[in-house]
This record gives sequence, structure tokens and C-alpha cells, in this order.
Amino acid sequence: MPTIHATDRDGTQKVIEAENGLSLMLNLRDKGGLDIASICGGMCSCATCHVYVDPDWLPKTGEQSPDEFELVEFSDHYQENSRLSCQIEMSGELDGIKVTLAPEE
Repeated sequence: MPTIHATDRDGTQKVIEAENGLSLMLNLRDKGGLDIASICGGMCSCATCHVYVDPDWLPKTGEQSPDEFELVEFSDHYQENSRLSCQIEMSGELDGIKVTLAPEE
């Protein structure tokens, strides 16, 4: 089982035992109990699951689709390492990934 090292919006750090095949968003919300609204349910249409991926881990998360990039690019809290956690599928390759929840819009 891969682990996620997540930092919540208040700075609290959690180590979450993730389930392979589920999105990072579902693991953060359901397994880690973090406050991710995920309003669209993982359909890449709302950006309420915006996270910052540690730069060392970013290459392992795969390519951003143009739709995902558009959603995070226009966020008030955009950074170069912004991703939508609903678009990252957990796998053994991501064991130990470090992410921080972006501030709410």
C-alpha cells in the first residue's frame, strides 16, 4: 500500500495509507479525512481538489490534460506545481508522494 504525506490547509501533516487505483483526491478525502470539497466528484470541472505536488514528485504524476491546466491556471492560488488531485491515480510508483492542499478559493 502506498503512503501519501499530506499537509492540510492549517499546516497539519498526515501520513495516509492509500489505496492503489483510486485517485489521490479520494485517498486524501476518504482515507485521510482531509477537507477536500471535490464538488464535481472527480470529473475535472471544478478545481475544489487543488493541491500542490512536491516538485520532486511532480514528474511521476503524469501529464496534465489541457482541461486540468486551464482550471488550475486561473486559480488565485496557482503555482507551477498545481494539480487537481482527482486527476492523479495512486499507484506503487507514487509511494511516499508529498502534497499540500491549496487554499480554498
